[in-house]
Amino acid sequence: MSQIARQPRPVQIDPEQINRELASAHPSQIIRWAADIFGQDLLMTSSFGADSLCAIHLATTAVPDIRILFVNTGYLFPETLAFMEEVKQRYNLNVLEYKSLNDPVVWLTVNGELDPRVRRDVDACCAANKNEVFDRAIHELKPAAWIRGVRSDQSVHRKNMHLIQWNSRANCWAISPLLHWTTRQIYEYMKQHELPHHPLWARGYISIGCSPETCTRPVNQGEDSRSGRWSGMDKTECGIHLDHGAGI
Repeated sequence: MSQIARQPRPVQIDPEQINRELASAHPSQIIRWAADIFGQDLLMTSSFGADSLCAIHLATTAVPDIRILFVNTGYLFPETLAFMEEVKQRYNLNVLEYKSLNDPVVWLTVNGELDPRVRRDVDACCAANKNEVFDRAIHELKPAAWIRGVRSDQSVHRKNMHLIQWNSRANCWAISPLLHWTTRQIYEYMKQHELPHHPLWARGYISIGCSPETCTRPVNQGEDSRSGRWSGMDKTECGIHLDHGAGI
């Protein structure tokens, strides 16, 4: 999908001061601050995963028509695509779907992936079919600020993030309103506002990415919520939230 991007207004802020001021703020207050500062130059990303409606509800309450970037790798669960379409219509969401430039079957064949249920080289697949898509979308859409749903308890990399920080890869401010929330707080928010979970959530898929078994599996009782992603590997990030990109 190609969009004619607006040129964002140049915004100068002091991230250290803002992070101090918003340190104990509710996520809704953080998003309203972002809406006041960046207005229509805000963008958010969503995977339409297990509890994605929490961040989406918070964001659309402040900016009803906020642009929601959805990266379609070509290997998402059919339930994810159906869920995205369902909530898009139900909540009148402004979803911008960007897709991999690769044919899913051809890419597997060319890259020696003989079994579509697994990935022998998960990093190569993420780079070609997720990170390239994200970088291309950001390059076209040119947001002044990007709202993301990361939480500090999800990985070591995310533990070191700040509520507001400059992202050189996306060339914009990255805003993480849910950074200090727990799984319990998100669940209670969704229950309070009667927001639906991803249909696979009830089957133990607590963190949902692409469909190969090496990329997403159900989480067993007592396991960490992210243990179902790239199970048994050192990998903890698809790469979207890392500083390096596809070089676009």
